[in-house]
Amino acid sequence: MPKKTLVALLAVLSATSALAQGSRTVDGCNIRRGTFCVNMTLAGADLRGANLANSQFSRSNLSGAKLAEVNLVDANLTSTDLRQADLTKAVLRNAKARGAKLAGAMLAGADGAGATFQNADLSGADLTGARLSSTDFANATLTSARLDEADLQRANFRAANLTGASLVGADLRGTNFSHATLNGADLTGAKLDQAIFEGTRMAGCTGCPERPGAPQ
Repeated sequence: MPKKTLVALLAVLSATSALAQGSRTVDGCNIRRGTFCVNMTLAGADLRGANLANSQFSRSNLSGAKLAEVNLVDANLTSTDLRQADLTKAVLRNAKARGAKLAGAMLAGADGAGATFQNADLSGADLTGARLSSTDFANATLTSARLDEADLQRANFRAANLTGASLVGADLRGTNFSHATLNGADLTGAKLDQAIFEGTRMAGCTGCPERPGAPQ
């Protein structure tokens, strides 16, 4: 086989293999499992259904990105801008999102069990029906966030701000709200067995225990 023909054939096979694996490049970021896209701008990118497990997106701009049903297991989202991003039914198990900006993000039905959202901004975010057991929200901002019917068993909200948040029907068994702010929040119908409310601010909270303490 002539050398030029062989080179052309190898190029075609390489491209075909990349497509088969779902790998593609978006604004210089290789969209695949374990990718390294730190300090990059991917605002508004359409990455729906992509496998980005074990990937690094710290300090990148993914605001408004379409990330529905994306696999972000064990991903690093530290200080990542995800404001208004669509993460509906995304899988974020054990992801690290310390200091991430998730204001207004859509996380309904997402699986973030064991993830870390310390110091993150989730104000106005929609986490309806999300699976967030053992998730760490310490010092996070969740003002006006929606967590209705969410599984938050053993989650850590220590010193978090949940002013005006809705947790209607949420599973809060064993959840830690120590020194958190739940002013104006709604916990109607929530499961509160063994939940901790030591030093919690609860002015105007619906469904909160009348005598806060540890545990309920």
